[in-house]
Order: sequence, then structure tokens, then C-alpha cells
Amino acid sequence: MGNRLDGKVAVVTGAGRGIGRAIAIAMAAEGAAVAVNDIGAGVDGSGRDLSAAEGTTAAILAAGGRAMANFADVSNYEAAQQMIEAAYTTFGRVDILVNNAGNLRDRMIFNMSEDEFDSVVAVHLKGAFNCTRHASVRMRRQHAGRIINITSTSGLYGNSGQANYAAAKDGVVGLTRVVARDLGKYAITVNAIAPAAMTRLAETIPADVVARREAAGVKGAASIGGEFGRVSGFAPEDIAPFATYLATDEAAGINGQTFMVMGGLIALMNDPAPVRTITKAARWHADEIAAVFPSTLGLDLVNPVSREHE
Repeated sequence: MGNRLDGKVAVVTGAGRGIGRAIAIAMAAEGAAVAVNDIGAGVDGSGRDLSAAEGTTAAILAAGGRAMANFADVSNYEAAQQMIEAAYTTFGRVDILVNNAGNLRDRMIFNMSEDEFDSVVAVHLKGAFNCTRHASVRMRRQHAGRIINITSTSGLYGNSGQANYAAAKDGVVGLTRVVARDLGKYAITVNAIAPAAMTRLAETIPADVVARREAAGVKGAASIGGEFGRVSGFAPEDIAPFATYLATDEAAGINGQTFMVMGGLIALMNDPAPVRTITKAARWHADEIAAVFPSTLGLDLVNPVSREHE
């Protein structure tokens, strides 16, 4: 076991399996006491299985670490508060929050129900808000804290059939940027990780769908990662070391940033910025825009799915 997180207390949501479990175990191995949160739901958010959180907790305890299981539904504001307070009551502090809990209910937008949209946004985005809102109170009093939000390459680039998931995950990036500004003056950092790894959520995407996206030239993680672009060869454990690093005192100067992590690749993602501009002294007219757009702003633009229908 290491000691980079000695004396720290971490709350990791969705820690019963996958990336959350790997992060919880890695942080415990560095000395943190960990509140392992998971309701044990299926990929679509249905059902409950307490053994998920209990299994990760048992693994940490067996390795000589400190941990407690928690079964709060992070999409519920009051339950999220109770989770943070339970960690504080048990361990005396709340230093680290990892917002990782998630679900997936893929559907093309013309078939997506209101519940399919709301339920995904509720866990990923509102859940991140709920937990951050309550943890920030404790961290602000301590004048110290680390918040790590798990976003997705789907939110950064977009994947067909995931309007709900991508909206929530891109919302997490916006939440990260703003909360970093809100809390930075209290020595609290807020950063996001967009992981690429073979998890339960990734396994639900059929191979033929992935093949169609690639054939259509749909931009994705591969555009950054090159040979790292396929998640099938990468494990949830690949994400844990960088998440653990962001939680350390050594990472005190990193705030408001988004990183992509897959396999052995860690990439700092840029904030949105203008790529090209056109200007004139007065308001543009539609006919003027039509005349200049193709050779200026529209130069080399490609419809990412146009080839799907060839």
C-alpha cells in the first residue's frame, strides 16, 4: 500500500463494479478511507443488489484498508446528503468525491421516451450535482477537497443513440468548469475524466453499431487515441491511477480541467475555442453568409454521419 492519500476520506459513487470499483480500491491502497457507494442496479438503472458495494468494501478491508458500504441513490438529493454525512460521521472528514455512478438507456432520439431521457440525466448529471452540493459544504469548512467527475467520450464527441447519455455527460463537463470556479478559492479542485474502457456500459453497445459508426466516419475517441481508440483492450483499472493522482495534494494546482484516459494514454482536453471566424462591420445578412460560408467557416466541414446513407 502507498501513502499518497493517508488521512484522507474518499466517497466513490458507483463503486461496486467497473471503473468506480477500481478507483475505490486504488484510493484505499494509497491510504484513503473509502465510502463505497452503489445501489447495485442493472445497466439500465433497474433493480437493486447490495452485494455490489459490499463486495468492493470487503476487498478493501481484506487488503488492510478502511471502507464502508453505502447504498444511497445519488439521483435523490436527500439520499446524497445522507451518504456524505454518513462518510463524515464514520471517518471524520470528506476529502475526496468521485462522481462515477451511471446508467445507460440507449435509444434513437425519435424512439426515446421521456423517462429514458430523464432517468439517465438524473443519475449522471443531477447525481453529480447532488453529491457535489453536499460534499462541498464539508470541504469548504475544511478548506480542502478534491472532486473528480467521470464524464465520457460520448459527451465530448457524441455517439448515435445516446442523446440522453451524451447530454448528461457533456453537462458534467460544464458542471466541472463552473464548480471549479466556485470552489477553487477554498482549496478545492474539480476536474473531469473521460474514460475509455470495457465496462458493463460499453459492453451493451452492439458490435454492428460500433462498426457502422466507424464506417460512417463518426468522430470518437479514436481520433485522439489512434491505436488506443478501441476500448475492448482496456480495463477499468487503467483509469484508477490518474483518478488517484488527481485526489492527491500533489495535484493541488489542477482545477477545472478535463482529461481523457484510455490504456496508457492520458490526454488533456482543450476547452471550446473558435476555429475560424468571419467578421464585418455590421450585421450579417443570410445571402452574404451563404456566399462566404463554404470557403470560410464551412471549409472542410464534413457531416459525421452522411456516409451512413450512401
